[in-house]
Amino acid sequence: MGDEERICISCCADWMSEMPAGLWDVPLWNLAIPGSHDTMTFCLDKQSSVLQSEPKVLRILDTLFPCLVRPCIIKWATTQDGSICNQLDLGIRFLDLRIAHKRKDPDEVFYFAHGIYSLLTVQEALTEVAHWLDQHTKEVVIIALSAFDDMNLDQHQDLIHFLIRTFGHKICPSNVTPSVRECWNHSYQVILTYDDLAATGHDELWPKCDYWWANTSDPNCVISYLEERKEEGRPDGFVAAGLNLTEDAWYVVSHPCQSLRGMTLSSYSLLLNWVKQQRPGLGKTCLNIICADFVGDFSNEFAQLVIGLNQKLLRRPDIM
Repeated sequence: MGDEERICISCCADWMSEMPAGLWDVPLWNLAIPGSHDTMTFCLDKQSSVLQSEPKVLRILDTLFPCLVRPCIIKWATTQDGSICNQLDLGIRFLDLRIAHKRKDPDEVFYFAHGIYSLLTVQEALTEVAHWLDQHTKEVVIIALSAFDDMNLDQHQDLIHFLIRTFGHKICPSNVTPSVRECWNHSYQVILTYDDLAATGHDELWPKCDYWWANTSDPNCVISYLEERKEEGRPDGFVAAGLNLTEDAWYVVSHPCQSLRGMTLSSYSLLLNWVKQQRPGLGKTCLNIICADFVGDFSNEFAQLVIGLNQKLLRRPDIM
């Protein structure tokens, strides 16, 4: 393979702009794209109360013993170490954002959440993303918004209007078949997927991205689950395969000295070996977005491996 055909994975901050011309017209849902699971958990608020959507028993325990409950939640709800712009610099191009509103706050103030609320607001974080995109004008980011804890229809509309104001002409409309060439030609840099009926009537918003989640702490079961989903065949459009492990209450109680980070990193080599065997493209068992926790660990090997999978499309252009 010649130098012009090699996909640059050493400079992942601009990997889309450095893709070989042979991939410029491939729809983004046929490329291999690295994503971060629960992107904003690097900034969870230690002083935050537990979300209203969490089990009642956990909310009661949080009221009685916050100094014990909240550190435990932080330990098991934190899935990323790096800031959102740091993740983009690493090559992450799918952001998994779980949105929430605090009842005591003004209607237009939104946070991220995973058990508890984030320190950063949605406005602060996505403004950072918009500024990052101004510096990387040929990169395209898929932003998946979901959960929407404690939000009513008016608040959804406030959030949607903020998204449109913030990203403006960078937003790729949902009626476009997005390839990097198509996005470059129109200066599109953002694909917004919105997992709520409030998005109806907004051409700027794409339907929710299907996320394959095994809901287990066993990495072998995660791999088996993803293989089963592949055999069923992927849906049209964007789809994300989650490598993330998930603890349950029994696992937390029986592993008092462990954390989600420790559980994840002990399994990372096995999960990354599975990634190496995957293939992007339009085939039934081909993958698109691959998400992981702690994406900056192992010297950013995760993002580099996922980006590198696109080399297989160059060798087999018939599967694009």
